[in-house]
Amino acid sequence: MRECGILLPIASLPSDYGIGAFSKEAFEFVDQLKEAGQSYWQILPLGPTGYGDSPYQSFSAFAGNPYFIDLEQLISEGLLTKEECQAADFGEDERYIDYGKLYNSRFLVLRKAFHRWQEELDGLGKRADKVLKRELGEETREYCFYAALKKYFGDKSWECWETDIRMRDPEAMKRYGKLLEEDILFYGFQQMMFKRQWKKLRAYAKKRGIKLIGDIPIYVAFDSADAWSHPELFQFDRDGKPKAVAGCPPDAFSETGQLWGNPLYDWAYHRKTGFAWWLERMKYCFELYDVVRVDHFRGFDEYYAIPAKDDTAVNGTWKKGPGIALFKKMKETFGELNIIAEDLGYLTPSVHKLLKDTGFPGMKVLQFAFSTGERSVYLPYFYDHNCVVYTGTHDNDTTRGWYETMDEDEKAFTADYLDNGDASKEEIAWDFIRLAAASVADLAVIPLQDYLNVGREGRINTPSTLGGNWTWRMQKGQFTPDIIRRCRKLNEIYGRCRKEARPKKRGRR
Repeated sequence: MRECGILLPIASLPSDYGIGAFSKEAFEFVDQLKEAGQSYWQILPLGPTGYGDSPYQSFSAFAGNPYFIDLEQLISEGLLTKEECQAADFGEDERYIDYGKLYNSRFLVLRKAFHRWQEELDGLGKRADKVLKRELGEETREYCFYAALKKYFGDKSWECWETDIRMRDPEAMKRYGKLLEEDILFYGFQQMMFKRQWKKLRAYAKKRGIKLIGDIPIYVAFDSADAWSHPELFQFDRDGKPKAVAGCPPDAFSETGQLWGNPLYDWAYHRKTGFAWWLERMKYCFELYDVVRVDHFRGFDEYYAIPAKDDTAVNGTWKKGPGIALFKKMKETFGELNIIAEDLGYLTPSVHKLLKDTGFPGMKVLQFAFSTGERSVYLPYFYDHNCVVYTGTHDNDTTRGWYETMDEDEKAFTADYLDNGDASKEEIAWDFIRLAAASVADLAVIPLQDYLNVGREGRINTPSTLGGNWTWRMQKGQFTPDIIRRCRKLNEIYGRCRKEARPKKRGRR
């Protein structure tokens, strides 16, 4: 079954309040996907973000980003007024997100909504803590406690907290739980509203025949509720400090490798528990999404362990991961797994075997296919059916921006491959969309920026850089009816649009 989808982060949707949200624009985008003949909407991780604003460095694997809460829905529920929302400064440039202004304004507005919600519950004789316990899972409530503590300690990482609460002393847990009760409930309110609004959007997408592809990083952040609440899951010493951290070895792009700094899993402990934490994590993900893209799939076969004291990744070593055992346990628990494996980069034979044994589709990225001097495995004639093809991902430049920076030899090879001697930046994005759609890959997912044919200003993220990432937003009206029609027609040509069932004509009685 040949299908197609569009990649667009929630944050990149247009809205009136500084960042994309579960707002009317999200529902309108679902309608546009339907009109464009798409079957999938792929997004980025939905977790709450911190310094650097990366969705891949979240404060919890079991919580949602409060920035995505639609303020208009809170207005309709009587928890906010239009004037309160319009008075807040969320940033004036609708093309880009201003995370500094969001941080300083959004929580003040949400706090007002929280207080009114509390007042409503008081009037009904209900307790906020009991309502939130029914609404939220244990891991999400752990995040709420963690978030309140983090605020109390001046937004410092948990390794800088007082020793008793850092080490989760039972008496300290009780004391801080009582001291910070109001803030814990406030973070719980945010998670409840996030969950309710996301469920509405997901239900609408399902009704319109659009499936949602979520995205989870293999690792969690060190500064996270996961690491603080469950140190036994990770390679920590008795003081709760990492013995080794995650990253990538030196290669042609980096002489010292990449030092990510994420805590590494204690896979021996996970095996003893039957991978219980991972099963909870995937259960949470499958409650949010129809399909889950698992980032850095290679790390399940082998992971690169760097001594925590090191400043570079040079001295890291490869260690064995859980392998097929983890995915067998998942399959026993959930049945067939709708997972896409992010298998990009250099892969060993054992990684190829793990991917084959799981049966998961891997990823193909066309922007990786056109380097001169080699015949890349990302060229379409190497594909089999069981894969997902992209023009680029959130870590790539837009296709137009990428093409503008290619050298002349690469451009010549591209023109020859496309049989397009006058390949130009004006139509190059559509040339690559066509190449993806025409491939044998079962699923073709295209970043919306390529359908919009925008340049480098539309890039989502430049890896290994800080500042200026995760900020691009689609403008209202930018995904025009003409582009939508062109999108649908192209995918119809290559058999990727789902055919709508037509009502049978009734004959006369």
